[in-house]
Amino acid sequence: MTKSNQPGHIRLTSHPGASPAPRFPLSWGAADPRERGPVVGSVTRPADRNAIGTHGGSYALYRALAVAAGALDPIQRPDLTNTTPPIALGPHPQWADPNRIVSLDPFGHEVQRLFAGEIAEGVDIRPTIAVTKARLTLPELQPEIAKGRLKADGDIVRAQGDIAVTKIAVDPVWWLPGIAARFETSEENLRRVLFEQTGGIYPELVTRPDLEVFLPPIGGQTCYVFGDPAHLSNPAKRLSCRVHDECNGSDVFGSDICTCRPYLIHGIEECARAAQEGGVGLIVYNRKEGRALGEVTKFLVYNARKRQEGGDRAATYFERTECVAGVQDARFQQLMPDVLHWLGITRIDRFVSMSDMKYDAVTGSGIEIVERVPIPDDLIPADARVEMEAKKAAGYYAPDGAPSAADLDRTVGRGLDHY
Repeated sequence: MTKSNQPGHIRLTSHPGASPAPRFPLSWGAADPRERGPVVGSVTRPADRNAIGTHGGSYALYRALAVAAGALDPIQRPDLTNTTPPIALGPHPQWADPNRIVSLDPFGHEVQRLFAGEIAEGVDIRPTIAVTKARLTLPELQPEIAKGRLKADGDIVRAQGDIAVTKIAVDPVWWLPGIAARFETSEENLRRVLFEQTGGIYPELVTRPDLEVFLPPIGGQTCYVFGDPAHLSNPAKRLSCRVHDECNGSDVFGSDICTCRPYLIHGIEECARAAQEGGVGLIVYNRKEGRALGEVTKFLVYNARKRQEGGDRAATYFERTECVAGVQDARFQQLMPDVLHWLGITRIDRFVSMSDMKYDAVTGSGIEIVERVPIPDDLIPADARVEMEAKKAAGYYAPDGAPSAADLDRTVGRGLDHY
């Protein structure tokens, strides 16, 4: 059940029923933002809603707790004064191609300006993308700066060792017809499965086929741009890019069972150097912990790997994941290139990843990749060697000369030191 906008009235939503047309219809893929229309996920003015779910991704649930605890007024609206991006981003031709962008709102960073009149009238339109400037200080890069391998130029890298970046936070906005097409299923089936696998948390998925946009309660992504963001869409400027999937244990706490943080740091160094050489660098950080299976599942898999007979082995690395989770990997990179298209990218000169899944997703979406950059061998932690060899065999990491599956069982016993 759900409440209507009439006090004391309850409306059943277990079955489709007649619903008024949205006040702000959406025309996904329209080049003109006014024609496309604003994405409105208001929970206080149902007549204005044209999207399923609400803004904030997974943080919407924390907002609900704040309301329940009396700490937040449920009808509070954000004051968006001075929150617009400090730089111009777009528009790019890809914004008007509904086949290129289906998982984010290309106008999400400009709603304060584009729909200022509607916001002033009280319509609850909120940004789904935020852009700001910052500096990164990474201890692993301090020795490289001291040695002169990464030079302090006073612009990209300062003498103190911090690196200038433009950072962009992106909340997911799913256009359901496009999402269904990416996963080669029907929109009806996608809606039904989303409804069922979330325990029925969003009835409008099955009761409101007229609402085509969904604000899913999941994490988004963060982009870090090194150098002039305008260069991202200029194929005459060399672009180094790493697309990185979240690994809290390694990225934050330095766990040595995988290569995630070392590869991320290597990507950042490559991006900073590209900017210093007149090009541009880009890190895309996706919230997809544990191959999008979650941290609890990931730690269970760690236990299963370490305790299996014969110890942790590359040949059974993904098998142990599938035994616990039912699938080897739930990241499914089909949506990953959207943010690259949003940034106007058509070519990546140095792709700091050897993942075939990522490479195939990017090139399959129409973006050229010139060169793939592996992680230097001396950056691979000893306990991560098993993971590296398993990824080589499975095609997650495919440098030249990757060993076969038969090689793995023979080399694991020798410590894999020669790879």
